[in-house]
Amino acid sequence: MEVLVKRHYKSIFSYVYRKTGDYHISFDLTQEVFVKMMNSLENYRDKGKFSHWLLKIAVNHCMDYFRGREFKQQLRESELTEEALPASEHQNVWNIFYKRLQNDKVRLAVQSLPEHQRDAVILNYYNGLKIKEVAELTGSNESTVKSRIRLGITKLKEIIVGGERDETYRKRR
Repeated sequence: MEVLVKRHYKSIFSYVYRKTGDYHISFDLTQEVFVKMMNSLENYRDKGKFSHWLLKIAVNHCMDYFRGREFKQQLRESELTEEALPASEHQNVWNIFYKRLQNDKVRLAVQSLPEHQRDAVILNYYNGLKIKEVAELTGSNESTVKSRIRLGITKLKEIIVGGERDETYRKRR
């Protein structure tokens, strides 16, 4: 168990964090994913990579979480945590806050995508999975995954870059 957790914890946590946007909830959900993994280890068939099987558990667990009552009742707030700050002590405080603001902007943009596009983008770009692997994890066709990623990236560009253009345009009027 310890070896499996050490080997896969970081990738599972990063997926869950990008999916939820909350550090503490991600920590809890990641722990629950590993508990589910241990409970269903006897069901693992040596077809494909173990990491993909585990990521499939994480994808399903996140879907269950978002359908659950706890998520629907909760107010989600972002917070500045020490984990989000760069390790370098020589960085200017304003640079740290600017980077945090940019990261929050991207995170919120990703979170604003429809769930099917968000999953495809997170799994492909952040988790580095190939189109075929994303299709297997999400139970979709490869062409559907490609379309979701393309549309998701287009929407992200509109939100991040387009939003700035819209604000500039509105100020000029």
